Amino acid sequence: MIDAVSWATATPELLLLGMACVIALYDLFVDTPLRDATYRLTQLTLAVVAVLEGYLASSGQTLVGFGGMIVSDPLAAWLKCFATVALMVTLVYARPYAGARDMLRGGELFTLSMFALLGMFIMISGHHYLVLYLGLELLTLSSYALVALRRDEVRATEAAMKYFVLGALASGFLLYGLSLVYGATGSLHVPAVAQAVAGGVREPLVLTLGIVFVVAGLAFKLGVVPFHMWVPDIYHGAPTAVTLLIAGAPKLAAFAIVVRLLAESLPLAAAQWQPMLATLAVASLLVGNLAAIAQRNVKRMLAFSTIAQMGFMLLALVGGVADGGRGGMADAWGAAMFYIVTYMLTTLATFGVLLLLTRAGFESEDIEDFAGLNQRSPLYAGVLAACLFSLAGVPPLVGFYAKLAVLQALLASGAEAAVGLAVFAVLASLVGAFYYLRLIKVMYFDAPVQTAPIEAPLATRAVLTVNGALVLVLGVLPGGLMTLCVQALRAVL
Repeated sequence: MIDAVSWATATPELLLLGMACVIALYDLFVDTPLRDATYRLTQLTLAVVAVLEGYLASSGQTLVGFGGMIVSDPLAAWLKCFATVALMVTLVYARPYAGARDMLRGGELFTLSMFALLGMFIMISGHHYLVLYLGLELLTLSSYALVALRRDEVRATEAAMKYFVLGALASGFLLYGLSLVYGATGSLHVPAVAQAVAGGVREPLVLTLGIVFVVAGLAFKLGVVPFHMWVPDIYHGAPTAVTLLIAGAPKLAAFAIVVRLLAESLPLAAAQWQPMLATLAVASLLVGNLAAIAQRNVKRMLAFSTIAQMGFMLLALVGGVADGGRGGMADAWGAAMFYIVTYMLTTLATFGVLLLLTRAGFESEDIEDFAGLNQRSPLYAGVLAACLFSLAGVPPLVGFYAKLAVLQALLASGAEAAVGLAVFAVLASLVGAFYYLRLIKVMYFDAPVQTAPIEAPLATRAVLTVNGALVLVLGVLPGGLMTLCVQALRAVL
């Protein structure tokens, strides 16, 4: 019989699941083009879930339920709170775009988004390998359907097929790796695997091979080289609203599953997976930044930028365990959490401006489409410029502090290659600054190609303004969020 603690641990997931089903049924009786009632009910549900997660996070308590298969700790609660808020913001930006393209018919955008969020929740709270995998599959299956939501769009259908094939391959890698870890340790529970590794396994080669496949599966979900092939194609082919949904909140779930599988489950096997992460980081910084320079499509440019940004984040994960111990792991992985949260915040605002510039029958995707944006709307040009400067790591924006925190964590590890990795990361970021500055130059110094006024609902303009302001405010005052991230990781590690 399931006890009360288990139900309390899974309360947000159960609420989200129940309301997703209710909203799917309720939408059958809604016939307005923009699905006003469905949208409001979805946002109300997400707001309640976000408040509940915020309360659980601030309480600092850790609940373990369903025989240790799920856990609600400060890390899980904060990540789920941030993911829920990110989805709320995404839907605010996406609704006008989706409504103009007949993507709200049937309400699938809202219900699939909620099921994707449920998958993220399960990934974040999972403390058992099978639970983690089930959450991952729920997220990816929902994402496949969202990418193909415009069934009459050839490019979107092609992107969905690519995503499905490559995603299935990556899921197979991860599942095979988890099965090998189970074979070496005899358990699927995260704490039990850590204890088995600490006690010594009889088949270390099996464990090492399992870690290789696990890291490969995780690398695909993060979108880092050489498992990055899907990122530019999906970012470009999917409707921009869906691209934002994939580029935002799921990054938090991907970070959480890395924490559960590597930092919690296999910290004493760091000698096996730390060199892999370092290699992935270097390759991603190199390929992501160089490939982005050649792009004329802004969505593809941002896709390669994402690859480079995830490579930079991996440096903090390397730094936390570079000595094979767990001494500085919480601080280093806290810096990585800060990086991924602030990257998500910047991505939301960046794609929010892209969605504002689109109109019926026209997608603002090429760099030339942003020519003279400052003359058309100084506010939106300012928000996008702030986000691009932040992604490039220009002070005093939050991206600068996030990169600085990662480099500090890397250098504090004292590893032999730490200085070399840090220097390479800085040089790669300087190369990457070119394509961000190129777009800013086009916005402010080129003559406008489009002269039509930029129209947007009041809610969209208000949320985008706050979103852009946070990119600056958190850069000037990053201490609160950084402390929150470090404390959340300390409660876990």
